[in-house]
Amino acid sequence: MKKILISAIVLIILSGCAYLGSAHYDNVFGAEQTQERIVPHTTGAGADFLQNVKPVLDTRCVVCHGCYDAPCQLKLSSPEGIDRGLSKDLVYDGTRLLATTPSRLLFDATDTKQWREKNFTPVLNERAQTEEANLAGSVLFNSLVLKQSHELPANEVLDDEFDFSLSRSQTCATMGEFDRLADEQPHAGMPYGLPGVSREEFNHLQNWLKDGGKMSHLKPPSQFDLNKIKGWEAFLNQDSLKYQLSARYIYEHWFLAHIYFTPENPKSFFKLVRSSTPPGEEIKLINTRRPYDDPKVSRVYYRFMQERSTILSKTHLPLELNEAKLLRLYEQFIAPDYTVTKMPSYKAQSASNPFKTFEVIPINSKYQFMLDEAELIIMGFIKGPVCRGQIALNVINDHFWVAFADPDKVATPAVGEMLVQHEDALELPAAEESNALPISSWVKYSVREKKYLQAKVELANDMFKGGEHLTTDLLWKGDGHNKNAALTIFRHFDSATVVKGFIGQEPKTTWILDYALFERIHYLLVAGFDVYGNIGHQLVTRLYMDFLRLEGEQNFLSLLPEAKRNQIKKQWYRNSPPDLSKFFKNNREFSQPSGIEYKTDNPQHELYTLMKETLAPVLSERYDYTKVPEPLSAINNMSAEAVNLLPQISFVLVK
Repeated sequence: MKKILISAIVLIILSGCAYLGSAHYDNVFGAEQTQERIVPHTTGAGADFLQNVKPVLDTRCVVCHGCYDAPCQLKLSSPEGIDRGLSKDLVYDGTRLLATTPSRLLFDATDTKQWREKNFTPVLNERAQTEEANLAGSVLFNSLVLKQSHELPANEVLDDEFDFSLSRSQTCATMGEFDRLADEQPHAGMPYGLPGVSREEFNHLQNWLKDGGKMSHLKPPSQFDLNKIKGWEAFLNQDSLKYQLSARYIYEHWFLAHIYFTPENPKSFFKLVRSSTPPGEEIKLINTRRPYDDPKVSRVYYRFMQERSTILSKTHLPLELNEAKLLRLYEQFIAPDYTVTKMPSYKAQSASNPFKTFEVIPINSKYQFMLDEAELIIMGFIKGPVCRGQIALNVINDHFWVAFADPDKVATPAVGEMLVQHEDALELPAAEESNALPISSWVKYSVREKKYLQAKVELANDMFKGGEHLTTDLLWKGDGHNKNAALTIFRHFDSATVVKGFIGQEPKTTWILDYALFERIHYLLVAGFDVYGNIGHQLVTRLYMDFLRLEGEQNFLSLLPEAKRNQIKKQWYRNSPPDLSKFFKNNREFSQPSGIEYKTDNPQHELYTLMKETLAPVLSERYDYTKVPEPLSAINNMSAEAVNLLPQISFVLVK
């Protein structure tokens, strides 16, 4: 505690009685100049950062400062983010009329000097590198001292002084502005709204900052990982057009994944990236807004780059790669008999439409590829570019199940031909890149969606005439072993969770996804979504997702008795907006009877029971709520009125 008190006194003496601007610090410690802070992990400073400093940042800081929604864009999850510092610009801005310039670490600037040119300001001292200056001139250190000097109020519940709302105003103080911030907001110290760091943690951070804030990257990959990467990069970067197109498709679906090669307790994760350099050379990242944007190089190479940032639950999309997966990709993309005569365009209108770009790849191959890692693909829009997910997530229900149509029944040549014929109707909002006019765009896409649905219903009426195949046999059964066949999604206001299995009580609604629907969800909310886009892009993306949700629910309704479908849908969408009701009425109905013989007046319950029986061999039992202890099971039976009084998320302490 003595060290903390001394540090606070030093800062008070330096600040005096007046607010100090940058000029004062320039006079005392010299002008700001970016510093070289990255040191090898084998050095004393590097080892200290990894062993003593990084654990504190990881446990006390990165849960807030680790994603797009990090306050002031301060990402404390990597050396690059710490050295980059703060920005007063918002990433999540639902009012901007024009798309803003992206500010993604590693991509949109290659060093700290470039971030300063983009108006990012330091949280580490960039003036004279003395112990005194390194503390007095550090926003990060001043924030820690401010918290130590003004601990949380004794109240059990924090009052309105603490603003945790999504639309909260941000004060991203530079060192020259910090004294005013401390005077006006004495409880703005870090960690904000939480208890201060412990004495031991403070000492680790203080010593690190005093010595110049030296940082090290994680230890380099093991030889085992490097050998695996060599084999995978060889597969993904062969010269034939067939391999190149397949690699492009794989990359556009895996670009967010945290890839690992050791099944038990992986130490390193990797990202699949586009590089202008081939395997064996240093990776040179291709910087584009979206994974399918024009790379502006003659040849794209797909490389594995070690993940440098702390792994966060809200952005973690783990994917294991092994020999079996490599063989599976060969069987799906290379072994089938098709020819690629030229690589497709990277122009936005076509590249944003996977049905055009990858038309030549067999539909069954593409669909089965997505099914193999269905949880990962669905997790993409739950944990992907949106990060703070109210844009994508306020269009889904709080709890629902997801199943998939069997590729052998719905990924047929006839379906593939229909998609080719209507590929223009399947155009997605990202075709307009990151600036869109919300009203006119929505009208355009609603017309196209109706056109596609009419074609889909016509084909479905023919494929399932008289209820043929229209039973739970229509469901993909995970090839008898793949637990991705059944998923459950829980939404918690602006975040969500995807788990394997049909978890919880029977939900109000369920999605059954087919290939075209699954593909559009990914390209709408993951590959094609730009968090830096304008209000039109974000709004049209959200409205288009309404169409896709309705389509998935309609696939589920198709298994219910024909006479009950509209009745159940009306119950789901009672009090819906007029535009939505009009959309329902104007669409041609699927008119084939269900092939299931229902025996009760509650066919939806019967269908859920049949779905569980059909998928029983692949249902995960990890979260089986029927095995919950009796006292907790009472929560499942709480009335809707009682639940409405609870906050969006409640944590239950189990002793």
